[in-house]
Order: sequence, then structure tokens, then C-alpha cells
Amino acid sequence: MKPVADRPLYSWALYDWANSAYATTVMAGFFPLFFKEYYSASADVTTSTAQLGFANALASLLIVLVAPLLGAIADAGGLKKRFLFLFAYLGILMTVGLAMVEQGAWEAAALLYVAGSIGFMGSNIFYDALLPSVAEESAFDRVSGLGFALGYLGGGLLFALNVWMVQAPESFGISDAAAAVKLSFVSVALWWALFSLPLLLFVEERRNHAASQSAAAIVREGYGRLAKTLRRIAGLRGLLLFLAAYWLYIDGVDTIIRMAVDYGIAIGFASSDLILALLIVQFVGFPATLLYARLGERWGTKRALLLAIGVYLLIVLFATAMTEVREFYLLAVMIALVQGGIQALSRSYYARMIPKAYAAEFFGFYNLLGKFAAILGPLLLAVVALYTQSSRISIASVALFFILGALLLTQVDAEKTAKEVRESLKNSENL
Repeated sequence: MKPVADRPLYSWALYDWANSAYATTVMAGFFPLFFKEYYSASADVTTSTAQLGFANALASLLIVLVAPLLGAIADAGGLKKRFLFLFAYLGILMTVGLAMVEQGAWEAAALLYVAGSIGFMGSNIFYDALLPSVAEESAFDRVSGLGFALGYLGGGLLFALNVWMVQAPESFGISDAAAAVKLSFVSVALWWALFSLPLLLFVEERRNHAASQSAAAIVREGYGRLAKTLRRIAGLRGLLLFLAAYWLYIDGVDTIIRMAVDYGIAIGFASSDLILALLIVQFVGFPATLLYARLGERWGTKRALLLAIGVYLLIVLFATAMTEVREFYLLAVMIALVQGGIQALSRSYYARMIPKAYAAEFFGFYNLLGKFAAILGPLLLAVVALYTQSSRISIASVALFFILGALLLTQVDAEKTAKEVRESLKNSENL
């Protein structure tokens, strides 16, 4: 087993520290607030909720359309790191662009947010696919958990600074809170770019024979690998069951991440209270994710995942009934205890079932389902909100994803599925 002190391993995990600044300050924190109060200030609460829901759905749809093919091409040409940084710097540039959008220009803000989210989600496909390159299978839970834990800590530290900037702009020589939010977006871009460098410098990607081929040949091989992978997955019951389960329960997780602040505003909580709740999630999430990864190692990854899904179901039910800010803080703690754990253990559980040589294309499908789920969740929430004119009913609808996801996950056997995948690959290579 590779030592945990391995420099490539920590360099890989540090990318989560880098790009979580976008997930925290932009996606979960300031953009939903700023969108309602600045970019889309003239719209009512329900309309702006729908606008944000549709923007999140569009970003996820676009990444869904390219994820599997890009994963196959990356595997064929040894291009995981190149694609990772292509998407990362798209996200970085779009985040800087948000700082240039004027009040009331919600269309421009939404467009930049969609492009930035594509950069964020696209880079994560290839980041996930590099996990088997930096750790042995026996360490997947721990290493995956380390990445998410560092993401909580890094994202939380920058977010705390950004909150201070917004609440006391005069202390930083900033004219007002709006200018401070825009400067926060710039700080996210700089943070993301700076802390991505260790992965660029110290994580090596094994190059295969196709890496020396022409671009056209690599694309052709990528299409061929994608077609083969589709046929393989279609014939692997265990893998299909897990991907379907993941598709459902991660839908609920992503919807809560993206829409929690918007929901809090809709039911009447102050933005300062919501920001404090997000900080609670970040700093409780750091140790909680490390501990949850240990729980997965000792108790079993699948059982730990089912426990996290059960907690999320309670979270949704609790959210529909809460009326006081202190309840929102309690909700934040509950989310922090399992959010990083369910993400980290899902990644490591899946990594156990797939071959290292096909990691990017298999993770392309993994992320495809995760992002396709991220279309359905916000879209469902937006449609239910418009139809019922009730934010509480719309958030309650998310419970369906957790219930169905848990039922499917109980049918998955990772060890048996990994054996099926190996035999399928062996048979196809012998043809």
C-alpha cells in the first residue's frame, strides 16, 4: 500500500482544497444570495428560485452530454490531467467574469454561472479518475475522505474570509458589500488556480500507447472505448444497480447543496444566518468526513452509505417543518456530519468496482449520472415551487430520491461486481 504521506497523494487531495472554494463561496454561498438580491433583484422570490434551479439544471445537462466521451478520450490518450486543467481554468475565468456583471443583469450572471459550473463539474470527472493512480484499493476510503475533508477545510477558510469581507467591507478598504461579494469571486478564482498547482506538478498520469497517436486517432479510439464501455455496463447488473442507486441519492445531496440557501431565504431567514450555517457545515464537515471515512473502513462502505442516506432522509423531513433559525443551524450540523462522508465513500466504493485502465471513462459515467441527477433535483424543485407556490412542498419532494436510492443500494455487492467487471473485460479482450 502506498504510504499516506506520499506527495502525489496529498497533491491530488489538495485539488479538493482548491476547487471547493467555488463550491462553497460561489455555488452554495454568495451566488444564490447575490442572485436574488443583486443580479435578479427585480424578480419575486419564487421566480428567482426557478431561475437559479434552471441554471443549475442547464449546467448539469451540458456536462452530461460530454462527460462519458471525454472520459473515454482521456483514457485512450492519457489526457486526464490535461482535461482536468482545461475545465478548471474555464471555471476560474468564468468566476472572475461574475465580478464584472452589473446589477439587474441576471441573464449574464446566469450564463457565467452555468459556464463556471461546467468547469467545476468537468474538472471533477478527471480528478476522480486519478484516484486509482495515487492510492491502492485498500486505501480508497481513507484517501477519498482526505480529499473531501481538505475541501471542507480549504473552502471553509476562504469562505470565512469572504464572509468577513462582506460583513465589514470598510475593514478591507472596500466600498460596500456588493463590491466585497464581487471581490470574493475573484479570490475564489485565485485560490482555485494557486492550489491546483501541486496536482499539476506532482501527480503523474501513466501514459499508454495511444498517447503518441494523432488527435484524430485518439478521438476515434475514444469513441470505440465509449461504445465498448456502454456495452459492458449494460451487461453488468451490479454496476448498473450501483449507478442507478447513486444517481438517485446523490440527486438529493446535490440539490440540498445547491438550493439550501435559496430555501432558507424563501422561508424567511436572514442571509447572515444562512451564511453562518454554511460556515458550520464547512468546519464541522472537515473532521466529520475524516471520521466517516474511517467508519467506512471499519463498519463497511455500503453500510456507512446507507446510514448517511437515512440521515439525509431525516434532514429533508426536518427541513419541511422548521420555523426557527436555531433549527436551521441544527440542520447544518446534521448535513455536515454526513455530506462529505456520502460523497467520499460513494467515490471509493465505485472505484473498487472498476478497472484502473478504464478509470476516466467509467468515472465519466459515474459523473454523468451524478450530474444528470443534478439536473433532475433542481428542476423538480423549481417545477414544484412554481406549481404549488410552496418552498416547503418543493424541498419535501427530494425525499423520494433518498428512499429509492437506498432500496437499490441494498442490492449491490461491490466484491461480486468487481469480479464481474474483470471477467467482462477479460472476455472482451479475448474476442
